[in-house]
Amino acid sequence: MRHPSFITLLTILLLAGSLLQAKHFSYSQIHSMPQSVEKDYYIWRFLRQRSTTAAEARAIIREANSLNKKLKTAYRKKTGSYPSFKPTPIRYKNGDADTWKNRAQGNFAFKKGISMVQKRQLKLAAQYFNSAYRIYEERWEKDKALFWLYLVTKNKSYLLKLKQSYHINMYTLLAADMTGDKYPRTIITPKVSQKSVWGIDAEDPIDWAKIKRKLFSGNVDLDDLAEDCESQETIGMHTYIKARACNYTKSYFPMPYRDFMKRFPIERQALIYAIARQESRFVPSAVSRSFALGMMQFMPFLIDHVAKQKGERIDYDEIFNPYKAIDYANYHLDYLTKYLYHPLFIAYAYNGGIGFTKKLIRKRGNFRPGPFEPYLSMEKMSNVEAREYGKRVLTNYVIYMNKLGKPMRLLPFIKTLTDPYLTDRFRK
Repeated sequence: MRHPSFITLLTILLLAGSLLQAKHFSYSQIHSMPQSVEKDYYIWRFLRQRSTTAAEARAIIREANSLNKKLKTAYRKKTGSYPSFKPTPIRYKNGDADTWKNRAQGNFAFKKGISMVQKRQLKLAAQYFNSAYRIYEERWEKDKALFWLYLVTKNKSYLLKLKQSYHINMYTLLAADMTGDKYPRTIITPKVSQKSVWGIDAEDPIDWAKIKRKLFSGNVDLDDLAEDCESQETIGMHTYIKARACNYTKSYFPMPYRDFMKRFPIERQALIYAIARQESRFVPSAVSRSFALGMMQFMPFLIDHVAKQKGERIDYDEIFNPYKAIDYANYHLDYLTKYLYHPLFIAYAYNGGIGFTKKLIRKRGNFRPGPFEPYLSMEKMSNVEAREYGKRVLTNYVIYMNKLGKPMRLLPFIKTLTDPYLTDRFRK
């Protein structure tokens, strides 16, 4: 019998080491978790294990908070059929029916206003924007309507109203730029000395699920709960709760992991911070309903892709380590920034994919010189999630650039969006 060579033995050992990294979950482990989207993620992982039986799958699926495509597919592969029941999800108090109704009505009026702008019927557009302003309840949505009222009327009183807003968004920063004023003082970067807090594992999604239950229960003092999470490791949880405690009248822009982040250029630091704030509010153990994971909200397929490119094999739970999340995000951003140079377009690609972004910006009339551009292109996007995501990441980016010691204003930066040579490789 031939003895394996040293190289072969080394390969076998490395492969074994990689395989050992995959976690294994028992039925009792999953069963003991509180109902939550975080538990749904672990149910999905449990269903994908070879050792999980069809009987265990049928039992555990009934503990799901909701059934997304991943859960349904994994369950079908394990049992041969799709789940035959409808889960009863936890309902968090996050706006009542009237709030959602008002938003829908406000969105209808605002969309009609944008349509009138495209038709150059500016007086009618102003009427619709004014209706949207009166209907909207959320401050940032009112600010959006005010900004467009200024654009179509050139009445600076709307800019003055915008500057009185407590909310930090693209429109309030632009109002400050257009009037030569300072940016709002409600931007807060807390300094926390304590490294960690007892009883909370910042990298454990189930710990975060338990905190969210308290957060949305209506039975706790939010300032006290925020204080319970006040540490460097849990700064995301802390500032997320603090923002809710003040009903978002203050805007928190934490800057965690400074020793690690300093290895990157300032522009990359600002971009990572901007995306992390929008994706997860810096909560390392965040899980979305579609199972985007960690502080940078990586989808499992993207974790697999980046790991393969880097020559690694990791367990998905490793992305809950914020340093691993930053490392993978930086690698992914290296790819995106080969083709896209402007943070708005990079944000679109991070959220909706580079193919979506390429199609969007190459579409005739989009992000080209013209009346009301680039604002019109930013508002008429049909992909609502990417549209709002891009605005917020861009705003975050400008704020973080300033905080990192590189002064920047939003207005001149936004004007470059109509110049393909300054923003991307797809339109040159």
